[in-house]
Amino acid sequence: MAARTATAPGAPTTKLGKAALEIDDRLIVAGPVRRTLNKVFPDHWSFLLGEIALYCFIILLLSGTYLTFFFQASMTEVVYDGSYDPLRGLDMSIAYASTLDISFDVRGGLFMRQLHHWAALLFVASIIVHLLRIFFTGAFRRPRETNWLIGVALMVLALLEGATGYTLPDDLLSGTGLRIISAIILAIPVIGTWAHWAVFNGDFVGTEIIGRFYIVHVLLIPAILLALIAAHLLILVKQKHTQFPGPGRTEHNVVGNRLFPTFAGKATGLLFVVFGVCAALGGLVQINPVWLWGPYNPAMVSAASQPDWYVMFLDGSTRLFPAWDINLPGDYTIPALFWPTLVLPGILFTLLALYPMIERKLTGDTASHHLLQRPRDVPVRTSLGTMAITFYLVLLISGGNDVVADKFDISLNAMTWAGRIGLVVLPPIVYVITYRICLGLQQHDREVLEHGIETGVIRRLPHGEFIEVHQPLGPVDEHGHGQLAYGGAPVPKRMNHAGAARRAIRGFFSPVESPSAVELEQQAEGRGLSAGESRELTTSGRPSEGGRPSDGGRPQDPRD
Repeated sequence: MAARTATAPGAPTTKLGKAALEIDDRLIVAGPVRRTLNKVFPDHWSFLLGEIALYCFIILLLSGTYLTFFFQASMTEVVYDGSYDPLRGLDMSIAYASTLDISFDVRGGLFMRQLHHWAALLFVASIIVHLLRIFFTGAFRRPRETNWLIGVALMVLALLEGATGYTLPDDLLSGTGLRIISAIILAIPVIGTWAHWAVFNGDFVGTEIIGRFYIVHVLLIPAILLALIAAHLLILVKQKHTQFPGPGRTEHNVVGNRLFPTFAGKATGLLFVVFGVCAALGGLVQINPVWLWGPYNPAMVSAASQPDWYVMFLDGSTRLFPAWDINLPGDYTIPALFWPTLVLPGILFTLLALYPMIERKLTGDTASHHLLQRPRDVPVRTSLGTMAITFYLVLLISGGNDVVADKFDISLNAMTWAGRIGLVVLPPIVYVITYRICLGLQQHDREVLEHGIETGVIRRLPHGEFIEVHQPLGPVDEHGHGQLAYGGAPVPKRMNHAGAARRAIRGFFSPVESPSAVELEQQAEGRGLSAGESRELTTSGRPSEGGRPSDGGRPQDPRD
């Protein structure tokens, strides 16, 4: 009978544990996995914006994989004989015919097309809003400049991915956009014609571009996006996550939830929410009904031909820029289209990518930062950001100025000049307004720290004056003024923010506890307005038990 090997102390006894031990003996992954699962992530709603972009990318990969089984990227002309009667018998490309088949004949095809389109729009939107959050909170500062550059690259690639996917159906609307792309490439000085030949293999769009864009759309750009997202997440985990200032939070720690199980549970729930929203939009809200536009015909163009919102600013810049062709010696011309479609976005994206370095150079701030800034505390950066957003919104609205002019019965020429004037006048005005708002918010925070929180309790003094009782947030001097300094964290503005009022009643659709029980709990802990009703008020309007240390008071500790 064979001898049995004794089990070592602490060795796993279950089948799952033994299997994990076998894997670890070969790959040595227990340590890295344990450190990863114990990684702490701060808890704030704005940190979910990047996750939304990640989940939209997953939805795009899944839905796009399904669509590749049925889409045929060919410009060969056929006679349509499908289910959609109004187009039956028309000449069209195989790409457009397969798109119609997906919409009408493939089970779940229309849903997957619309799910893919809505997820793409939400993907770009979440990336842009995520970048704005990083910009306004200063999360791009050292040592996170690399991740900022990766984020900008992800946004540019997302725009290119959307543009290539937009052209694949070969309908009248996407064909019009493809002709605009052709004109933009030809507008490049010196190398424009060579670049056009390299992309389209001819002087015109031709019959090969759909196949080329298809490979770029389903293979090249997704692979680069996947690599950049992986690098982005790896750097984030390596450098640790930023967090907003608050109690117990320093430049050297992270206060939040561990990756497993709390953060993983929340992330999984958000994944299903994002998927549910995209699925609801894909199933209930129509988008890009290509069967209404018909096949592409160079001699035709439809009214209200606008691209998706994320590139409409280029359409707007083209409509607003004057028709100034530059004629150079030697009968050479730089078309006016070159400046609003290539030079302007080149300048904008370059400034966006280099902004961390520019700010560091101008401010001289070379320290490493792991605590975020409130936008009000950096008024210049916040004002620059709102000015840039205003500039973008003017271009975005101008991209649809023909629709606005038609619906509101306004002159298109007037809309064009309003966009030109607004592009120059509105951003500086928004800068000044934002700067003043930031200063006002800063002053309000300092006033609360100095004078305390307004309690809503009015007291009449012996000589007849009425004053409002204020609750100090910390120690006060002999004049009753607070001595706390501003530390970058949100300042409590209401009694319940500072723990001096009754906490919220627990429950979702209906309360699960009675208000009287909460009042008794607050009184037992010595907190809340009911617990302090018997306090003696000083002439400054502050409770003597909760304000001046000279009177033996104990200031109320601030609480998030």
